[in-house]
Amino acid sequence: MAHVTLPREILPTDGRFGCGPSKIRTEQMIALAGPGAALLGTSHRQAPVKSLVGQVRMGLSDLLRLPSGYEIIVGNGGSTAFWDAASFGLIENRAQNLVFGEFGGKFAAAAAAPWLQAPDVRKADPGSRTTPSPVEGVDVYAWPHNETSTGVSAPVERVRGDEGALTVIDATSAAGGINLRISESDVYYFAPQKNLGSDGGLWFAAVSPAAIERIERIAASGRYIPEFLSLKNALDNSRLNQTLNTPAVATLFLLDKQLEWINGNGGLGWASARTAESSSVLYDWAESVPYATPFVADPADRSPVVVTIDFDETVDAAAVASSLRANDIVDTEPYRKLGRNQLRIATFVSIEPDDVRQLVKCIEYTIDGQRG
Repeated sequence: MAHVTLPREILPTDGRFGCGPSKIRTEQMIALAGPGAALLGTSHRQAPVKSLVGQVRMGLSDLLRLPSGYEIIVGNGGSTAFWDAASFGLIENRAQNLVFGEFGGKFAAAAAAPWLQAPDVRKADPGSRTTPSPVEGVDVYAWPHNETSTGVSAPVERVRGDEGALTVIDATSAAGGINLRISESDVYYFAPQKNLGSDGGLWFAAVSPAAIERIERIAASGRYIPEFLSLKNALDNSRLNQTLNTPAVATLFLLDKQLEWINGNGGLGWASARTAESSSVLYDWAESVPYATPFVADPADRSPVVVTIDFDETVDAAAVASSLRANDIVDTEPYRKLGRNQLRIATFVSIEPDDVRQLVKCIEYTIDGQRG
C-alpha cells in the first residue's frame, strides 16, 4: 500500500512515540555534549562520577518521595538482570506473580528458579489484569505497575493479610510518569529508558527497610548468588555511590538531567498530570471514531503512558504505522507478540501533549488517504 504524504502543518514537532527506548529531550543532549562530555572517559571510582551517581540517587528519592528508611540502589544490567537477581537474593521461598503481559511473564519465569518453590502465577488475558491475594508460603508478591506490552496499568497496593511478605513492583515504564504512594511497595524497580528519558543498561530500585533486611539475610544464608546478580553487592556499592561494574556514564548523566527537569516542574504530580493529558487525547479520540477502540476495555486499567488502540477490519494498522514512519513519525507499531491490528503509542512525560494531538490528526489523515 502506498504511503500517504502528510501536510507539514499537521506534523508533530517530534515524531518519536516509541515505548522504549523513549524520546530523549534535546536539552538533555545539549547538556551531555557540554558539561557532560567532561565526565565521559573518566574513572567511575573517582569523585566526579560518584557525585553524579549520588545526584541521581537523590533525584530519584525526591521524585518518588521516599519515606524514612527507604533507599535507592542501582545495579548493572537493566530490568532483565533484576528479575534474575531477585530470584537469587529477594525471593526467600516462593513468589506470587501477576501476569497480564509480556514483562510480568518474564519475572514469573525467573521466579521459577529450581532453588525456589514454583511460583503462584496468576494470568489474565491481554488487555485485562488480575489481582493478588494472600497465599500461605508466599514471601514476594510481584506485578508490573504498567505493562509496556499491552498498555494495562495496575495499582500499587500492599497485599493485606500477609505482613511478612514483600510487595515487589516492576516500574520500568511507569517510574516518573505514574503517581503512587511508594510506601505501598517494598521494592519499586525500573530501568531508565522510558519516562526517565535515558538509555538502558542499568536498573534502579527504591527499597524499604524490610526489603533491605531480606536482601542482607538471604546474602548471609549461604545460598549461592553470582556476584553480578547479588543485590547485597548492589546495596553496598550504592551506598558508596558506585556500581559493581563500570556503569554507562552517559546514561547516568541523561537521567540526572531528566530528573532535574521533572522535579523542577513539580515532580511526580506534575509528570503524572502531563501523561494523563496526553493519553486522554488518544483514548477520547479512539472512542469517538467508528473504526477504533481502546484495547484495554476497563478505563480504570488503561495506562497513562502506553496507549494501545485496536482498529476494525476497515483499517490496516500495520500500513498506517508504516506510512507514519515514512513521514518520520516512528515506533507506533504494536508489541510484536500480540499480533493485533493495533497501534501502540507512548505518552511518556518527555512527549509533548500537543504532539499527541498532532499525531491524532496524522493518523486520521493517513487512514483517509489510504481509503482513497
